[in-house]
Amino acid sequence: MEGSTAEPPADFVILARPNCSLSPAARRTFLYFLAAVVLGIALAFAWFGAWLLLPFAGAEVGLLVWAFRHCDEHAGDYEKISICGDRLLVECRDADAVSRHEFQRHWAQVMLDQSQGGCQVTLRSHGRAVEVGRYMNGAAKRALAKELRMQLGNQWFNHQRGQQ
Repeated sequence: MEGSTAEPPADFVILARPNCSLSPAARRTFLYFLAAVVLGIALAFAWFGAWLLLPFAGAEVGLLVWAFRHCDEHAGDYEKISICGDRLLVECRDADAVSRHEFQRHWAQVMLDQSQGGCQVTLRSHGRAVEVGRYMNGAAKRALAKELRMQLGNQWFNHQRGQQ
């Protein structure tokens, strides 16, 4: 194809997304339901003389709107790790910000830190590092590190903080 900027197909791809159990329409419906219940209860108490509940109910609904809006902003977040030839590409979307990191496949190192009951997977090369697996639990992160090690074909690094 003439003038094509398409990349060749990747040899290996992992795509991780946060668990969004409700669709945007279902989230909106649930928010309206919660707001109606909170305001209904506050109005009932105000009817019987406890009118000071109304501002607090309004603040609660405002916080719910803010929390649901935050969930909507991050519903499309993802983390994509792909190996294409001699390149290791990491693309992360956080709200509207998309960051891309590129490493040489043969120089990239997989660091697995399992300190203090947590688990963190970091890819690094030539003084640059990026954490991957933000949307995964500990077992999935360990499996990710193992799979990346196999795909990269280099040395496995198991880093324990505080232990040499």
